[in-house]
Amino acid sequence: MGGDNRYLGYFYVAPYVAGLLLFTAFPFAASFYLSFTDYDLLSTPRWTGLDNYHKLFTRDRTFDKSLKVTLLYVFMTVPIKLAFALLIAVILNYRLKAINFFRTAYYVPSILGGSIAIAVLWRYIFAKSGLVNMIIGLVGLEPVNWFGDPQNALITITLLRCWQFGSAMVIFLAALQSVDKSLYEAASIDGANPWHLFRYITLPLITPVIFFNLIMQTVQAFQEFNGPYIITEGGPLKSTYLLPLYIYEKAFKSFDMGYASAIAWALFAIIMILTLAAFWSSKKWVYYAGDKRS
Repeated sequence: MGGDNRYLGYFYVAPYVAGLLLFTAFPFAASFYLSFTDYDLLSTPRWTGLDNYHKLFTRDRTFDKSLKVTLLYVFMTVPIKLAFALLIAVILNYRLKAINFFRTAYYVPSILGGSIAIAVLWRYIFAKSGLVNMIIGLVGLEPVNWFGDPQNALITITLLRCWQFGSAMVIFLAALQSVDKSLYEAASIDGANPWHLFRYITLPLITPVIFFNLIMQTVQAFQEFNGPYIITEGGPLKSTYLLPLYIYEKAFKSFDMGYASAIAWALFAIIMILTLAAFWSSKKWVYYAGDKRS
């Protein structure tokens, strides 16, 4: 009987394992092999060794530009998004009237924000005659060319990413609700004001969740594609030309799958390095239950 149950368990996990091998492990290994080849999707891959990586790091100015834009985008969006998500979570943590409605309303953008329809809507909102410029005109200011200026174009993409703060907000809210209320009561008796409560009790106790959101949001920001592609197509002057757009164009427009794979692995290495750096730094600022550090 026990043996039958064991094989039944294998049967239940088989679809997941098959999907993992077929749609994750195999493409992962195949892209690593293709990064050392010249492959146009039609002919047989031709082994070229490190030629793709040598070209990528020594002669490809487009990669340099795209990498700088991607890093700037990530370092702009992640802190702003996390700070805004934490602020909204703190507000929604209070017991207010219709609080469940507001929690749902603030979470909805995270569900819709990555869709093509919302990206198209964002493009119309920031158009020359869009809603944002209409509001600016009402206060007597000149309309802003959001998509024609390189700095403004990156700001519009950044705002779209920051608008999708719902998932991080929900995780922050769960962490805030798990904080022991007796700690606040004891600190209040000792004369602590709301800022002291937040700074010395709330923040240290939710640092594991802050760290988790930091890692997840950083990885997702590096993989951003829909917004820049739909709204600006990487322009103007490649000011929003993130690395995922470069990978897509090399693979499916130039049919240079080998070189696109090399770019993808370079992006993977960058994400890995930053993730390892975050884990290393977490020893200094992330506090877990039972941690005896002062």
